[in-house]
Amino acid sequence: MVFSINLITVDVYFLVNLFERWQMKDSLKKLFSKRALTIVFVVLLVFSILNTYLILDGTRSSMRTSVVSYDFVLSQEGSALNLKNMHTGYVVQPRSTQEALNRALSEGNSVYINQGNYVLSGDVNIINKLNPRIISDGATLECNGYKIIIYGTNYTVSQYALISGLTFIGGTIHVENSLATTITNSKFINTVTGIEFLNSNTWSECNKIEGCQFINNTQSIVFCTPKNTQTDNTLGSVSGSYGNSVIERCYFNLQDHEIGIKVEPYAEFSESRMQNIRFWMGENSQHINQTALKLEGSMTNTLFIGVVFESFADNPLDMFAIDVGRYCDSLPDFSWGVSFLGNWTERIHNPFNIGLRANTAVAVKQEATIPVGVNGEYGETQALKWLPRTASSFKPQIDVTGTFQPNELIMVRVRIEYVDNSVSTSAIRIFSASGSASLSDNDMMQLFSSQSVIWAILVDAKTSNATTNAKVTISNTGTI
Repeated sequence: MVFSINLITVDVYFLVNLFERWQMKDSLKKLFSKRALTIVFVVLLVFSILNTYLILDGTRSSMRTSVVSYDFVLSQEGSALNLKNMHTGYVVQPRSTQEALNRALSEGNSVYINQGNYVLSGDVNIINKLNPRIISDGATLECNGYKIIIYGTNYTVSQYALISGLTFIGGTIHVENSLATTITNSKFINTVTGIEFLNSNTWSECNKIEGCQFINNTQSIVFCTPKNTQTDNTLGSVSGSYGNSVIERCYFNLQDHEIGIKVEPYAEFSESRMQNIRFWMGENSQHINQTALKLEGSMTNTLFIGVVFESFADNPLDMFAIDVGRYCDSLPDFSWGVSFLGNWTERIHNPFNIGLRANTAVAVKQEATIPVGVNGEYGETQALKWLPRTASSFKPQIDVTGTFQPNELIMVRVRIEYVDNSVSTSAIRIFSASGSASLSDNDMMQLFSSQSVIWAILVDAKTSNATTNAKVTISNTGTI
């Protein structure tokens, strides 16, 4: 009986002890479980923070701007190049700038170039692309004579290219058989040709060059002769048209033996517009063989608006604002604000007498006293000008006052000096007494024997006598 009670007591103690151990193990399990969860959470948090840092660091190094709209971003890390695919986040390190740009524009349509100095050791080719873009906010391309080539087998497959915000040193943008290329906010420095347009199949129209600077380039902008022009100087099947294009808010700094804009034979820079453009020439003792516009092709119905040709040369030699070549068939229309400042060999060198036109509508009145030469010799010629503007028409009135001597005759001669430096034939009025006279319609037709733009009205006078008391004045209203 006692044995049984002790056994039961042992069993109870055993069970209680077992239960307590089980509770302790359960508590330990819970404790270990909480610690494990905490460790896992901390590890995940660390990895998350690290991943976020890497993403932000990659963003800072590969794109320091909003690049949502770009397929690729090109940046520099020391001497290394990083090209990041903005859709996949994948970054490669190309061996050269042209390799990076060619890859970006073959696999995608747009690339943003972060600020820095990049070196080209080969051409960049954009072939048969719609809406390709190379954009920057101040990157410099050391081009070493290489080009960015925008090429289409014809204009239907190469359209709406955009290049903006770059400085090109010693390099060229070449556009061939492409529609509506836009080049903005860029600089072209120390290059043979800054921008060239060429047609080898169909045409390259509706282009826009805006907000660009051209500094010390042999030729800044060239509209090239179509590629398949025949050896007999006739045009083949390809079009020469670069029409409906715009050059606006651009500055050209020329030195010796340089040309601002060149329109080659059979090229047609027509139905276009040049607006708010300034050519600076003859600076820093440079005064030899400089031409702002070399025109050997066509500029039919192309408007000049706010175009300023400014020469700083004291003794210009072969310095022309516009030089007209043999194959030119039409000059641009001077709309308004066309100015010729400073000294020139000729403002417009026009040896083949191609007609100039002006579209103007402001009337300006002038008055001048004309010195009277004696003994049948004309006195000093007075030039009535509208500097720095030109005029399209004028209406003069001649007044002669004072006492005439017996048999004295006063002859007043009126001529026109055109903007291309040519001078018209003379219209002459003869006075035997005081009076006033205007030029007749026949006189005006004689003065305007060809369509041109007036630079000055040249007026001089003479008397048949050895002395005179007559006084000659002229009043003139010109349309500028």
